[in-house]
Amino acid sequence: MQQPFTSRDVIALTGITPRQLQWWDERRIVVPAREGRRRLYSMEDLAEVAVICQLRHRGFSLQRVRKVMRFLEREFGKRLAETVTGASDYHLLTDGKTLYLETSPKQIGDILKNARQPMLTICLSDAVRQVRAEMRARKSSGSSMPSSFRKVRQAS
Repeated sequence: MQQPFTSRDVIALTGITPRQLQWWDERRIVVPAREGRRRLYSMEDLAEVAVICQLRHRGFSLQRVRKVMRFLEREFGKRLAETVTGASDYHLLTDGKTLYLETSPKQIGDILKNARQPMLTICLSDAVRQVRAEMRARKSSGSSMPSSFRKVRQAS
């Protein structure tokens, strides 16, 4: 089993505030394992926090994000992180009001054909890959937050 991440690790890697992370646990959005009073996050938990943070930064309410997560769990029978780590890339598309799931180039073509507004794309697989790359960089440098991640976070 992979070594769990502490709340401090998750905060450093995603930019979420400690209170947000606690609130998400209280609301059962991302529920970590417990060791006494400590919250311990798996790689899947960390990836979900990263994706949720991206959606929140793009203006989606936590209620809408929760609906997306429930949809993915119901439709695919997997957590968000498990859904996006397969061989094919999944993307969330939005017209600013609705989120769509794209699972193949053909499916996105159909969605865009019927759209009247421009859509933003959020690559869930890229978010998971970014978190994993930052964890590898963090382990190799011994740093709590690699400088490359800070640059990416500042540019977002």
